[in-house]
Amino acid sequence: MVCSCISGMGKYLPDYILTNDGLAEIVETSDDWIRERTGIRERRISHGEATWQMALKAARDCVADWQGNPQDIDFVIVTTLTPDYYTPNTASAIAAELGCDHAFGFDLSAACTGFVYALDVADSYIKAGKANHVLIVSVENMTRILDFTDRTTCVLFGDGAGAAILSACEDGNNRGVISSYLALDGGRRSVLTVPATVCHEKMPWEETVADTNGHHAVMMDGTEVFRFSIGAITEAVDKALERAGLTIDDIAWFIPHQANIRIIQHFAHRYHLDMEKIFTNIDKYGNTSSASIPICLKEMKEQGKIQKGQLGLIVGFGGGLSYGAAVIEF
Repeated sequence: MVCSCISGMGKYLPDYILTNDGLAEIVETSDDWIRERTGIRERRISHGEATWQMALKAARDCVADWQGNPQDIDFVIVTTLTPDYYTPNTASAIAAELGCDHAFGFDLSAACTGFVYALDVADSYIKAGKANHVLIVSVENMTRILDFTDRTTCVLFGDGAGAAILSACEDGNNRGVISSYLALDGGRRSVLTVPATVCHEKMPWEETVADTNGHHAVMMDGTEVFRFSIGAITEAVDKALERAGLTIDDIAWFIPHQANIRIIQHFAHRYHLDMEKIFTNIDKYGNTSSASIPICLKEMKEQGKIQKGQLGLIVGFGGGLSYGAAVIEF
């Protein structure tokens, strides 16, 4: 039986670091206030970099880790909620710049759950025999869509990109993606939004940028998002484990979306887990939306934390409201 295994990992973080103290010079907040509520100390800012440029750097890092030929990539999926254009999609830029001459691809929008959704799509294509190598790039330019007068949202997010290549492998060598579970709670979608267009009160040509700019920023009901996240994580983790025929004790590493340290701590408490089994880097990068999980995976590999044959569980949750989890053998 053919399985899909992670054969390469990559990441890219912009050089510019905005600390909590630096943010306190922009909006009324403090280092203590942010760290206590979120666990974030600093985040990266993509000053002058396009989304596709960040994605390409993560993709190149991933291909170098894979040590394969980009021409062998069949399928490119880019997850982002901050594309540079409505069309062309970001996947087309990545495929062209990498030299994936025969690949097809598209962008996938599932906010912070984007990487988990893309992993499931890639796994399905490989197991159906429609692709041998799939490149997933998750990239977010979140600081482009923040209102820096709103301290409840602007303190949370940062910019970055992560990538992974899934390749076909024979069962017995590595089980790869063992199970996945995806879900959507569209009835509560309004608690976390980023409007793409504005419903005009004036005729469109009568409005100025100042009239509409504030309508294109992240708007979030933090309390409701927190409540959703707690329930979503539990459902997704339980379902993914059930489908894999495993228990929580079988998992060596838990890699959650890096949204808020309080959510991650609640997850640890719910499953009686030692925090050392849960990989976190939210203190350095903040919430990079769909990019957070693949960035974590690459850092884990760089730090020698991943051992062949270990089981990992990734879980994402965010706008939509979307959520999902997957069990992977490294």
